[in-house]
Amino acid sequence: MAVGARDKIDRELVRKYSKLKMDNPETTKLVDSQKMLAAMNDYAMMHRQMIEVNSKLKDICNDVTSKSVVYLRLNFNPPRARR
Repeated sequence: MAVGARDKIDRELVRKYSKLKMDNPETTKLVDSQKMLAAMNDYAMMHRQMIEVNSKLKDICNDVTSKSVVYLRLNFNPPRARR
């Protein structure tokens, strides 16, 4: 998944907010960094599992679709013109 500015407005917002810095040491006391990293890891693992399940589901759907296809016999010899 790519992250970046997609249009002119996004580029301007990125340019505006990229220069801002947060220097607020009180916020580091509000959240334990190890709990935050653990939560991010859990979210990443869940996302990876969802991608794998989605891939397996797509494969199963493709198999079911391909097995249910009925091929008709086509006659490639055109009928002869009547005289």
